[in-house]
Amino acid sequence: MTLEILTPDKKVFEGEVSAVTVPGILGSFQILKDHAPIISTLEDGAVIVKSKTGEDTFIIKGGVVEVIKNKIVVLAEGVA
Repeated sequence: MTLEILTPDKKVFEGEVSAVTVPGILGSFQILKDHAPIISTLEDGAVIVKSKTGEDTFIIKGGVVEVIKNKIVVLAEGVA
């Protein structure tokens, strides 16, 4: 899967990942390979990215996530 984390100012992350956990409005949820297409709003919290090189955490200030055909795009209002 590919992941992009974008803010209005810059691209924060782009790369291949095995799992992503995002802070949904109704609670955190995980996105794995072949996840069904989804668009969801996000609240302030941690985006946890798992890849072959380990695990990274990005603290976002709300936003939206879109998943289509193993491409994940997180549009965040900001990243701390």
